[in-house]
Amino acid sequence: MATVYIEASMSLDGFIAGPPNSGFEHLFAWCRNGDVPTSTANSTRVAYRTSAASAAHVRELNDITGTLVVGRRLFDTTNGWDGTHPMGVPTFVVTHTAPEDWKAEGTPFTFVTDGLAAAVELARWAAGDKAAGVGPGSVAWQALDAGLVDQVRIDLVPVLLGGGTLMFDRLGAAPVHLGDPRVVTGTAVTHLVYDVTGGRHA
Repeated sequence: MATVYIEASMSLDGFIAGPPNSGFEHLFAWCRNGDVPTSTANSTRVAYRTSAASAAHVRELNDITGTLVVGRRLFDTTNGWDGTHPMGVPTFVVTHTAPEDWKAEGTPFTFVTDGLAAAVELARWAAGDKAAGVGPGSVAWQALDAGLVDQVRIDLVPVLLGGGTLMFDRLGAAPVHLGDPRVVTGTAVTHLVYDVTGGRHA
């Protein structure tokens, strides 16, 4: 069955968004500060233009990802990515109530109303021999806190936001032990990949 990872661009002081819901021009500047293009699932659209090291890292992530789990807030903010998630994989949306007036075209979206753990389990089965990605946002730390995560992937950006939305917030299961990182040094970003050494609890 698929492994589960969480992933996000994070400031050096631990935030994935500044106050209030700001700072993205800093957190994602690395996505467009180089010369190597990386396309999305829609081959006509370039999502990244990075250093060669970051491009290889992004391509690896795209290659290993079979499904995604996201929260309803992100889904609504992006308007369901206009029907096609950039990674082009089946996406499970954790929500209290499924929207009645939204129709996906292209990438299938599944609205899961019985909790995050159920969404992660569905994503794991659907991913097959690939990985299921969770997040970003609160669903990521909640999945980690619930023991559902095998790997933590951080795009660490050299900026201090001073406040905002923490990547790891209210971890009741702390301390969570991680293995030694695999480190990829890009331009204005350090990509870190950690295995959760304790394994999955659920």
